[in-house]
Amino acid sequence: MAAVSYQTQGEVAVLTIANPPVNALSLPVRQALVQALQQAADDAAVKAIVITGADGMFAAGADINEVASGLVLTPPVTRDVQAQMERASKPIVAAIAGVAFGAGFELALACHWRVAETRARVGLPEVKLGLIPGAGGTQRFTRLAGPEAALEAITAGSAIPAARARELGLVDEVAEDALAAAIALARRAVAEHRPLRIASDVEDRVRGVDPGLFTAFRQKIAFKARGQLAPGRIIDSIEAACTRPKEEALRLERQYFFECRDSAQREALVHVFFAERAARKIPGLPAHVQALPVRSAAVVGAGTMGGGIAMSFANAGIPVAVLESSRAALEKGVALIRKNYSASVARGRLTQKRAEETLALIHGVGDYAALASADIIIEAVFEDMKVKREVFARLDQVAAPGAILATNTSTLDVDAIAASTSRPEQVVGTHFFSPAHVMKLLENVRGQRTSAQTIATVMALGRTLGKIVVLAGNCEGFIGNRMLMYYGAEAEFLLEEGATPEQIDRVIEDFGFAMGPLAVRDLAGNDVGFLIRRGRKLPADERWSPILERLVAHGRLGQKAGRGFYRYEGRTRIPDPEVTALIEGVSRDLGIARRQIPDEEILDRLLHPLVNEGARVVEQGIALRASDVDVVYIHGYGFPAYKGGPMYWARQTGLARVVETMQRLAPTHGARWRPAPLLEHLAASGEDWDNAHEAKTTHNSS
Repeated sequence: MAAVSYQTQGEVAVLTIANPPVNALSLPVRQALVQALQQAADDAAVKAIVITGADGMFAAGADINEVASGLVLTPPVTRDVQAQMERASKPIVAAIAGVAFGAGFELALACHWRVAETRARVGLPEVKLGLIPGAGGTQRFTRLAGPEAALEAITAGSAIPAARARELGLVDEVAEDALAAAIALARRAVAEHRPLRIASDVEDRVRGVDPGLFTAFRQKIAFKARGQLAPGRIIDSIEAACTRPKEEALRLERQYFFECRDSAQREALVHVFFAERAARKIPGLPAHVQALPVRSAAVVGAGTMGGGIAMSFANAGIPVAVLESSRAALEKGVALIRKNYSASVARGRLTQKRAEETLALIHGVGDYAALASADIIIEAVFEDMKVKREVFARLDQVAAPGAILATNTSTLDVDAIAASTSRPEQVVGTHFFSPAHVMKLLENVRGQRTSAQTIATVMALGRTLGKIVVLAGNCEGFIGNRMLMYYGAEAEFLLEEGATPEQIDRVIEDFGFAMGPLAVRDLAGNDVGFLIRRGRKLPADERWSPILERLVAHGRLGQKAGRGFYRYEGRTRIPDPEVTALIEGVSRDLGIARRQIPDEEILDRLLHPLVNEGARVVEQGIALRASDVDVVYIHGYGFPAYKGGPMYWARQTGLARVVETMQRLAPTHGARWRPAPLLEHLAASGEDWDNAHEAKTTHNSS
């Protein structure tokens, strides 16, 4: 099938991009567009042109494989196609259905007019791949919508609904049938002899812009964008649209695009892009197994987590019942849900009408029998095995025969929970991250007897809920929390040896995390961390630092108490000499001579144990692939996406360095800190994580 089909409807030529699955602007599409545009130009019977996409999709962007390989720069590039369009003497109208993202939207912006389907979305999400729009996107968007809108949308990579795009001037009409409306618009343009509107020549929105706008916006996103190249270059490019001649601004945009394309950050973010998609694929899942439909859901527990899970379902349009044992607890939970929606309305993220419609999908109930019609029931009660088993035994009695029973546990044994039911094949872990209606990660956990259909259903459900979904095996802590134990423990060992809380947190935050490990402890509550620790048994050759226990004993529970590893004024953390004295006392008691610890050593000792345990997780099949570990840590634990995740980062910086760190830690930290066999193999052989399965098989058979 031709990459672009050519048809005529009277005097209008309709060019339809047909490059499944998302009509990416790959080289064959660009070549075919050039030919089709020329054909329309040469045909005297054709008076106007409409460009659209097949299968309800305009174009979702450039071909990511071409971006990675450099083929995206093979002529004709998108700019060549746009130049041909802007030279055209016949009106060109874009008919946008589905989405027009990235290069697809840049192509549409080069048309003289744009018509969007009511449910269509447009945008320039290149920043999410460490790029800036490279085909005039920052220039035409800014000239049509103004610099304020461009700064907000392009630095965030936001998807813009059709109605909002019409308000901003990015599209000219919104219609139920975009193609029919675009053809009608093209015919009117011919009949009325309308002057052709070239977006790159529009100047009214870019004249007289206050330069302070760009300074203020850089300050506004400084924390969120720290360490990243692309957001700053997007701002520079939008500023150029307002301060430089058109051709110079376009040249600068292209220069910035090449700078970003050639950066390590772009490579890392492309890795993440493909890792997220690979995580959806479950080896060994029979092709004939289909996900069950989830038309209704239920959540047991109306606390912060349960309420957030309920909101996730309602936000996806799925009715959900929320069960609490007492009326007071239920009312409190529903009130919190209502407050969350009100906050979204106040921030402009939801309309009042949409918030009310969504809230109406959430029903509070006080009896287990009310859950009988749900297709899936998610337990979100206290993290206690006895309590969870009691809940599942009751759910087994009332749930529909085909209903899936899911536990939101973050660490507990899914098989032990399933054993309290008569349907272990329908029991699965669904580990949401708090706040559940905001956090993107969903770590699904399969037990020994979880069926293929149950797995297929919760994986598909995660996507319906708008989550990034990863499948994990069953063990204490699964993928993320199992690895996290080493990260937190090593931070305290570094304190014993001479580091300060502020140094440790600064190193990790400079690396790209939003918060360092000790600030996170204070936020979550040191008493909570201590209780979790008390529930875990360590091998005889390992230990916990007594620092956390002593903080709790002194009432330093974290932000909620106004003091923890830091003293707090509101949310502002302030170094506290009392904590320094407490830590120094621990060092004396343990006979540890304190020393100055270099920042580089702190970074290695915090992140290398993460990587080492990640290798064990892959080696044991708890994670299906190393890139799944990256996805979990980026979307669940704040690892900076532009570094690619812990496993990717370790590969880039050298697996041998990780092995060296672990060999150094093992004599004082215990056997589990020794290098993972898979890690040693890959470091010695020079192979990549992509060879982890083969390496694991080889190691286990030798």
